[in-house]
Amino acid sequence: MRYVTINELSQIIRDNLSSIPRDIDLVVGIPRSGMLAAEMIALYLNIQLSDIDSFAEGRVYSVGLTRSSDVVQRPIHRVLVVDDSINSGRAMDNARRRLQPIADKYDLTYMAVIASSHGEKLVDISCTRIDDVRVFEWNLFEHGILQQAFCDIDGVLCDDPLEDDDGEKYRNFILTAKPKFLPTIEIDTLITCRLEKYRTLTEQWLKEHNVRYRHLIMLNMPSRDARRQWGKHGEWKGMHYRNSDSLLFIESSSWQAEQIAKASGKPVIDLEQNRLISTARMPLKQRLKRRLRKRYPKLLNWLLRLRHGRTNIPQSIPKE
Repeated sequence: MRYVTINELSQIIRDNLSSIPRDIDLVVGIPRSGMLAAEMIALYLNIQLSDIDSFAEGRVYSVGLTRSSDVVQRPIHRVLVVDDSINSGRAMDNARRRLQPIADKYDLTYMAVIASSHGEKLVDISCTRIDDVRVFEWNLFEHGILQQAFCDIDGVLCDDPLEDDDGEKYRNFILTAKPKFLPTIEIDTLITCRLEKYRTLTEQWLKEHNVRYRHLIMLNMPSRDARRQWGKHGEWKGMHYRNSDSLLFIESSSWQAEQIAKASGKPVIDLEQNRLISTARMPLKQRLKRRLRKRYPKLLNWLLRLRHGRTNIPQSIPKE
């Protein structure tokens, strides 16, 4: 799995500006995600910008006062049509059909910033190839992978609580929490360390904000103090994730994200640091070595001495 951030998208574009012909007069983005890439390119190269429908109707965007006046005075001959990514090519095909009535008036060049091996054959320019499952920061909560994902609630779907009195203030927070990322696709599993006794209030908030989900897992403990004393938030989430068929976990806390990834051995998106934590299962040899070190350190030491034919290696095995 590959998680691409907006910063990475910008870097990919900047690294590949030299592959874009310098006689481009207009950049046309394919809504919606393609507009993000198209605007970056237009700004970097100081070129006019439009979207597919506007361009098909003869309209381009205005430019700011800080942009050179010759940008808007330049006649439009060569046009760069841009999408953020391409795989099957359906969106690009739709763009070609939309521009077909005016295609003979312009020199059209088609570009995708990120392309699969198949997709790069369908455009004139691409910047980088990704054949793994691709998840982008800018459309994470519209991605079909949510149907096979776990997702935290506080810090993801809504703000974190400023205080938790395990009483009236906290109940009011649950009912009035300000939304952050509201998914447009049904999520397989929502999981939260909110206590089970707040399920009805949580379900009410989710319904009011049209958050669709199949499962809601909450922590079955009697009180906030019991939960804090227990403290195994990440391990608990990771255990549920590990025992599921889900492919991704979205977590708001970096330290919990690391614990979830370690406990599950599956990928976790850490929204706090905007990164993907991918913990591929370590090789069997390394797993056995770690288990021996933990449970039978003297046996491991003896095996290493025997393997290397040495008697002067340390009696204690240094930690990795």
